[in-house]
Amino acid sequence: MGQTLVVLKRLSSGLASGVAGVFKTVGLFFVDFALFLFNLLTPDRKKGAVIPKGCPGYGGKWPEYVPPQAGDSRCSCPALNALANHGILPHNGRDISFKDLNTVVRQSYNFSPTFCKFVPSYAANMLSRDYNTDFFDLADLDAHNCIEHDASLCRLDVHEEPDQGKIAHELVERLLTRGTGPNGNLTKKDLSRLLGERRVEAKRANPKYSQAFIHKMFGSSNSSTLLTIFGGQIDDIRTILTEERIPDGWEPRIRHRMGLTILEFNNTVLPVELGVKEEVDGSINVAGRERYDAVQKK
Repeated sequence: MGQTLVVLKRLSSGLASGVAGVFKTVGLFFVDFALFLFNLLTPDRKKGAVIPKGCPGYGGKWPEYVPPQAGDSRCSCPALNALANHGILPHNGRDISFKDLNTVVRQSYNFSPTFCKFVPSYAANMLSRDYNTDFFDLADLDAHNCIEHDASLCRLDVHEEPDQGKIAHELVERLLTRGTGPNGNLTKKDLSRLLGERRVEAKRANPKYSQAFIHKMFGSSNSSTLLTIFGGQIDDIRTILTEERIPDGWEPRIRHRMGLTILEFNNTVLPVELGVKEEVDGSINVAGRERYDAVQKK
């Protein structure tokens, strides 16, 4: 009987926790919708005043850039690495609280409070840590197929390069030279095309290639920040991707008072993902069969 009660207690506790998590997520999206409406009804912040006064980057004045040193922790996200390189996050990239990540990303890149709560909370959950009390190193975020994923536009697959903090300069250069917008700036169609190409070539080359739907959405989301926060501006994107440095005088292109909401962000992410023609024309499946046939011949 005692063991049965323990089992029932654990089951009920797990169920209650799951239900609470659902309600928190639903509540977060209701708040996000309210912030989206608020942004529509209020004027944007003035240029030069997107970063809050008193915060690093206000008026385009960013702290000194110092490249990572031996032993520093870095990850596959250039935007987070840049915050560490400027000392806005700890320069060594270690012992960062999820709550601090929330605050710093919101202030530096003008994402909404809901976005900045949702993503670190998701990361904490994937790492089996407590959002409110635990800490992480930047490299921890690269646990394979949690947030880090195959077929990135600026990182080799982990099968080829285990250290996802390393910039894949050849991939980055491809990205920087393929924009079809004015002055070579990036567009949604450019990102869809580049993502499709990367997925095909990664599936051909990587015998451990895997991309669940959520990882495809992460790929499209990561790429879409280049269009939202960086406005597709190739000169700014070049600096952030090749040096992981925030350009002098730069501020987020999103100037809404409550930042970039999840709802507005998805207005970019979904067209980018749905525009990946290789997902529907069979190219990716063909690449998989080619790789399988090549392995069988060896």
